[in-house]
Amino acid sequence: MIPLEAGELEELVAGRLELYGDLITGVQIDSRRVEPGDLFVAIGRGQDYLDEARRRGAAATLVPKDAFAAVGTLGAVVRALSSARVVAVTGSTGKTSTKDVLAALCAPVASTVAAEASFNNELGVPLTLCRLEPDTDVCVLELAMRGLGQIEELARIAKPEVGVITGVGPVHLELVGTVAAVAQAKAELIVALPPGGVAVVPADAQELEPYLKREDVEVRRFSPQDVLEAETDGDQTRAVLAVGAREVELTFNFVARHHLLNALAALNAYDALGLPLDRAAEGASSVSFSPWRGEELALDGGGLLINDAYNANPVSMRAALEHLVARAGERRRVAVLGDMAELGPDAARYHREIGRYAAQLGVDLLVAVGVLARHYVEGQTELPAVRHVDDREQAIAALDELVRPGDCVLVKASRSMGLETVAEALAGARV
Repeated sequence: MIPLEAGELEELVAGRLELYGDLITGVQIDSRRVEPGDLFVAIGRGQDYLDEARRRGAAATLVPKDAFAAVGTLGAVVRALSSARVVAVTGSTGKTSTKDVLAALCAPVASTVAAEASFNNELGVPLTLCRLEPDTDVCVLELAMRGLGQIEELARIAKPEVGVITGVGPVHLELVGTVAAVAQAKAELIVALPPGGVAVVPADAQELEPYLKREDVEVRRFSPQDVLEAETDGDQTRAVLAVGAREVELTFNFVARHHLLNALAALNAYDALGLPLDRAAEGASSVSFSPWRGEELALDGGGLLINDAYNANPVSMRAALEHLVARAGERRRVAVLGDMAELGPDAARYHREIGRYAAQLGVDLLVAVGVLARHYVEGQTELPAVRHVDDREQAIAALDELVRPGDCVLVKASRSMGLETVAEALAGARV
């Protein structure tokens, strides 16, 4: 982190502050991660671990009056001291994976700081900014929203020069009501860009069009048509992609077709930063995705497990099912699908549509997990086999009975379902 004088903290943050050193060289909210020179911000039960933070060498501890305000202020102060160019990524699907691809592309050619996993909220964004060093060239952030005004607030702290919106779809509808409102919330990132900034957006997101009229911001669009060629070989994908007026041939270390759209968004942001497209290949082969996003593990009998359990909505669920079919080949196709959360009054319809889509794609067995998931199999006559269970424990028991050696198995659901435990049980039992 760009060092801060410990004495300055008293003017920046409100709360019970105790100083043990002169310089603050990092900010942590988890006492287990504290290193010498860090400020430990005790949030909630974090007050129980103040002594541990001191033992680990904290230069200061803070029990804040307002945790979000305190951490946000610290992130904004470090951001103001940094000359790094900030890219902020948001979207209904693929924002974490796009962030991961962009970070991999940037790292070989620029000193890069990127958000860990899904550090994308009122704490995660400023904590990422607090990792900026004096020599950091690029910072890649992920911005999440669950309502109007949240991206605006995060962008006020981050001050991005490049904003990426990966897509607009039916997510968080229980909170914002309509897909048009989702677009409005995502577009807060475009509004926040400075004059001369760059907005990278999908070409087919019509709901964003009302927010793309700024004449002082460059708008770059990407679409599936920009994937000019794509061929999978083992665990790699060779692709020719159109980035603006240029064609770029890259070999990625992933195989999911939908990640090529994420790569297009990332490449447009990379190019907008002025980084050399002729060196993009250096990072393309070393993308490291955050956990539970299409992780693949071998199962016995030549089977394959696709653990995509981190989150789900109707758009990402369709993409995951298409990937299951592509990876299965001649293997039996098994989809373990949990609830898709926060879809509002049309939740049942969205789940029924996904069930029908699974049948159209040729899924052989669909195991539905959860209350809403019942609608995947409701009235389903086209799928060869279906099973509904109430929870993860029942799913694990059912799969022990249903999964055969050699099956290709997809596990996917919204975060609230926690189906990674189902994937872990399958992997533990079958590898």
